[in-house]
Amino acid sequence: MYFDYTYVIFVLPAVLLSLIASMMVKSTFARYNKVLSKRGITGTQAAQFLLQKNGINDVKIGRIGGNLSDNYNPSNKVLSLSDSTYNSTSIAAIGVAAHETGHAIQHATSYGPLAFRRILVPAANIGSQFGPTLAILGIIFGNSVDISSPYFAIAQLVTNIGIVLFGGAVLFYLVTLPVEFNASRRALKILKETGTLDKRELAGVRKVLTAAAMTYVASALTAIGSLLRLLVLSNNRRNRR
Repeated sequence: MYFDYTYVIFVLPAVLLSLIASMMVKSTFARYNKVLSKRGITGTQAAQFLLQKNGINDVKIGRIGGNLSDNYNPSNKVLSLSDSTYNSTSIAAIGVAAHETGHAIQHATSYGPLAFRRILVPAANIGSQFGPTLAILGIIFGNSVDISSPYFAIAQLVTNIGIVLFGGAVLFYLVTLPVEFNASRRALKILKETGTLDKRELAGVRKVLTAAAMTYVASALTAIGSLLRLLVLSNNRRNRR
């Protein structure tokens, strides 16, 4: 029976962290979703107000189905708020709406990491879909032929292509971290400066956004761990006798 120690060392810890982070963000959001803002404004109203305060008048706010599916699309300048955020007056909803507004502000101010992440999107999509598959196929094929065989070189080439493609996806995950952290910082700053929430309410929003940030950290660690695993498996195959 084959035991894949590389998965246990490089991937499993990050997967477990992802599960913990997912549970944390859901429980934290649920907790502060029950705390209504003193001003009684909705997530939509908060987003509209913050966009206006930053002189942004060309972003459309729409509604999207699901829970915590909120996002900002710089391609069409649409800020989509989920069912749990759109009409909710909770501080959790306002915090999430402010975070997405932070992305719109990043776009309006030509924030470098956001622009770089947009460039990486095609490479990330291709890399995440085909990179690991090609690498694993190359490794399996390479293990089935003699190291001196010309087919081994082909297998190594396929593996390397897969690793490079997946490397693009990993880079996307890494660039996402400063983008998301910065959006949260902007959200907290503008909520404070505009007086949208008081000090106690801001503390709750900070906890919601911190929990959400952990999901991005976990995703990045999972991607990095998966890439390291592929590199180790590829190296082990080259060194076999």
